[in-house]
Amino acid sequence: MVALMKFPKKVRLGDITIRDGFQHEEKFISTDAKVYYAEELILAGFKRIEVTNFGNPQRMPQFKDADELLKRIRNSDKLKCAGINWNEIELTAVTIREQAVDRAIEAKKRGYGPDRILMMVSTDEEHHYANSGTTLPEYWKEAERCIKKATDAGIKVCGTVSTIWGSPISGPTRLEEAVNFSKYWLEIGASDIEHADHDGSATPDQVYRYFSMILDAIPNTDLHIAHFHDSRGWGLANVLAALNAGIDIFEGTIGGIGGQPANFINDTPVTGTGAYYYKNPNAVGLVTIEDMVVMMDEMGIETGIDVNRILELGTLMEKTIGRRLRSYAILNGRIPKSPRLEFKRKGLEEKKQQLGEKPGQKFP
Repeated sequence: MVALMKFPKKVRLGDITIRDGFQHEEKFISTDAKVYYAEELILAGFKRIEVTNFGNPQRMPQFKDADELLKRIRNSDKLKCAGINWNEIELTAVTIREQAVDRAIEAKKRGYGPDRILMMVSTDEEHHYANSGTTLPEYWKEAERCIKKATDAGIKVCGTVSTIWGSPISGPTRLEEAVNFSKYWLEIGASDIEHADHDGSATPDQVYRYFSMILDAIPNTDLHIAHFHDSRGWGLANVLAALNAGIDIFEGTIGGIGGQPANFINDTPVTGTGAYYYKNPNAVGLVTIEDMVVMMDEMGIETGIDVNRILELGTLMEKTIGRRLRSYAILNGRIPKSPRLEFKRKGLEEKKQQLGEKPGQKFP
């Protein structure tokens, strides 16, 4: 009997280009462009879009337009004309600290705020401190307080666990700790968990092991999101490993852009973001959403995404960013489903006749 890999028949995909993708770019991406891609991603079939960061605009100038962006997406004429049901769409904003959570709540009260916010811990306390300026016990207390008031305001809170497979600061980490961190997020009221490989340290075998541990501890797949970076070229292999473990919610970015917040915007250095972890900041990023969608589609896994539309967006994104990005699918497309006779070499039929072979005969 042939052994088959086991995959979910259907997955849920989120796009985080506008937040995680654009935060790594060293030029300001216009609000017009952000609105355009948000609209097009929703029209392509994405139900969950991560669109901005409510952190300090002086440290994160890419998102100085957070309020305006959310207002414009909510009031989009293009989406109204398309009959988009906003009850099916979830807009997410990153809110690492309480001040950002308060901004999100205020925006919600004014009618345009996010449906969901994201807070983040790292199992490596050095990495966590570099990102947040808090100790882990200090942050957990803040997160519990924030979850309570965000939930009261009608906002879901996603708890992210980072440095699961290793830390760019402290090196190796323990998978068991990440499982405990995930449990604690749910204990204090998080709506779901993003399991993040933020620096591309995960290998497929360890991804499978970790998500098997997670689903043993917390079996409900609705609670788990897989977030992979592709810094070392293993991103889609890790997606495959997570699928095989039973995970069915994934996220990525157009062109695989993204990573650490840029420490330079346009012509100005940005304080507070620190040095990049890698020598070439353009050689890192997330799993490419176009490649992931095409791969899953070819595997017969239902994504709910318009494949051709997302490939077109991948081509447009290269113009927006101004360089060649990391998608293979926008270059080579989907696997051909019909003969491409323009590449046929003439003379095969005649030669088979000369040799006395039957049409379709492949063995002597």
